[in-house]
Amino acid sequence: MTAELQVFMLPDLGEGLTEAELVNWLVSVGDEIRVDQPIAEVETAKSMVEVPSPYAGTVMVLHGEPGQTLDVGKPLISVAPIGAVVSTGSTNESPLSEPVETSPVETYREEEKAGSGNVLIGYGTPGGSGTARRTRAPRAAVEPDAQKAADDLLLLRTRVPGKLGAVISPLVRRMAREHGVDLGNVHGSGDSGLILRRDVEAVISTPVVEPERVVSETQEDADSRTGLGISSRTPVKGVRKAVAANMSRSRAEIPEATVWVDVDATALVELRAGLKKSDPHTTPGLLAFIARFVTAGLKRFPDLNTRIETAADGAQEIVGFAGINLGFAAQTDRGLMVPSVRNADKLSARELDVEIRRLTGVVREGKATPEELGSGTFTLNNYGVFGVDGSAAIINHPEVAILGVGRIIDRPWVVDGELAVRKVTELTLTFDHRVCDGGTAAGFLRFVADAIEKPGSVLADI
Repeated sequence: MTAELQVFMLPDLGEGLTEAELVNWLVSVGDEIRVDQPIAEVETAKSMVEVPSPYAGTVMVLHGEPGQTLDVGKPLISVAPIGAVVSTGSTNESPLSEPVETSPVETYREEEKAGSGNVLIGYGTPGGSGTARRTRAPRAAVEPDAQKAADDLLLLRTRVPGKLGAVISPLVRRMAREHGVDLGNVHGSGDSGLILRRDVEAVISTPVVEPERVVSETQEDADSRTGLGISSRTPVKGVRKAVAANMSRSRAEIPEATVWVDVDATALVELRAGLKKSDPHTTPGLLAFIARFVTAGLKRFPDLNTRIETAADGAQEIVGFAGINLGFAAQTDRGLMVPSVRNADKLSARELDVEIRRLTGVVREGKATPEELGSGTFTLNNYGVFGVDGSAAIINHPEVAILGVGRIIDRPWVVDGELAVRKVTELTLTFDHRVCDGGTAAGFLRFVADAIEKPGSVLADI
């Protein structure tokens, strides 16, 4: 039957996101794909996401190139349904059913599907249903005929001359694609020049020396205001673009105020040290203990666990939540990320510790979901890990408050009228003055501080 191409539009991968950067294609033109198979890696303002296909069929067009920013709702990939004859009425594609002359490459394709047996021991040949994960340079603007010719050339270059069946392993080809290795330039160490896994691994392990980028000190590359040469230009995109937009919006919309207090954390440090001696493997970290105090404090001062919504007519309302999704700042190679522990108010300190560690690992791998990154109702920021004592943090819009924790250091402290050396930290609360007054903010901050100084009662459930 005749069928139109199925065009998959880039979906909204998170709450209100309007664009995503295409990082990598996981399929190529001509691949047969299945429903829910990952087809591309994209970087949103919140995370790195693998996009699955809602269609099964043959990939006809890839709409974009790595590094390109794609708008939500615009075409991402075009797929021809399985067994369908594609109508060319609205596309430039050639019909899939058009007869072509069988070439050695086509013979190779069929042989590979059937399983030639000429592969590395232990890896086998691909079956009819398997689809290898591919990482290949995109060819969105290449016509199907040109694409087919390029694929044919690649296959011919990776065959041993005169031996149609002596092809390289599918595993080896996939490894080469994922690491950007041109098999046409690889000398095989196997019989008759067969390219083996070790040949590709050798290329991958060879360090690539990037040419040093030298910026000319000419007038063309000089800054007009300072007269200095320009050493680099870094596009503001991806996570950095989202952070910049969010922080700018926060400062523009939120009338924020900040309160802070120094806290004697000696009792908490000693409590954790005692627990760690008896149970070194499951004792929560200090951040998990403080997270537990924060959730308890937000139950008492729920105004800080809200959001302000503005209607089209300008009317505003404060929206409260039946639960707490506790965000925490985590530094990654892609910038500062804020994953959130969902329903954190229902978790003990041990359970919070497990989830904080899990989410930290996920965001550092770039695999956090939009729900894990965009659902917070209050943020806890442990900037003490950077060796600083305090910070007037910017609220993570659309939340209304953020609590910062500085480093814990030995400081002189008066205890029962006498000077002593204690473990002291600084808590800083920045809050939206529209949702509450200073009394509420100070009450919450004092509650958390008191819990740190006398942790026993709040931590009864760990």
